[in-house]
Amino acid sequence: MSASTVIEMIGYLGSALVLVSMLMTSVVKLRLINLTGSIIFAGYALMIRSYPTALMNIALAGINIFYLVRMFREQKIYDAIPADRNDGYFSYLLDRYHDDILRCFPDTALDAAADVTYLVCCDSDPACLFLGKETAPGKLEVVLDYATPVYRDASAGKFLYRRLAEDGYETLAFRQNAEAHVAFLKKTGYENRGEEGYVLDLKKHLC
Repeated sequence: MSASTVIEMIGYLGSALVLVSMLMTSVVKLRLINLTGSIIFAGYALMIRSYPTALMNIALAGINIFYLVRMFREQKIYDAIPADRNDGYFSYLLDRYHDDILRCFPDTALDAAADVTYLVCCDSDPACLFLGKETAPGKLEVVLDYATPVYRDASAGKFLYRRLAEDGYETLAFRQNAEAHVAFLKKTGYENRGEEGYVLDLKKHLC
C-alpha cells in the first residue's frame, strides 16, 4: 500500500468520524467523537499541506476540549419530583420522547401498572423519567428508567437511585430485553442475576 493511499485513508477516517458525531444524541459522545475526527483530519490536512483546513480542525478540536472540560467539571444539581404518569407534564414527556423510549427499550410497556413515578430534573430541564412497580416490600421492578439525550452520563440515574434508597427501597430489578442498556446497568452497579434479571442494591447509593 502506497503512502499516498494511507494518507487518503486517514482523511476519510477523520471525515467519517466528524460525520458520525453528528448522529450522536449524547452531547458528550458527540464532542468526544468530533474531537477525535477533528484531530485525525487536522493531521491529514498537515500531511497534504492544506494549512487552512488543518487550522480549522485544530480550532474545532480546541472548542471540543473546552466544552468537554466544562461539562466534566460542572456539577449537575438534580431534583427528584414524585409524579403521576397521568400528570399533564409527565404525560407530555412520555409522548414527546415516545419514539426514543421504544428505540432504547423495545420491550417497554408504557401503559403497564406502576406504583412509583419520578421525574428527575436538572435546572428545571427534564433529565429522567422513572416508573417502578413494587414486587415485594422494599423491592422495585423497573417499568421505565429513561434518561433524556442530554443527560445520558448516568449521573441522573445515580441521583434517582439514592432517592429511592432514602425512600426505603432496597433493590431495583431490570428484567427487560434492552441490549443497548446493559453498559449503563453495569456502570451504575447492577448485577446480572440470571432469571432475576439485572439487580441493583440501592443501599450502596447511600454510602
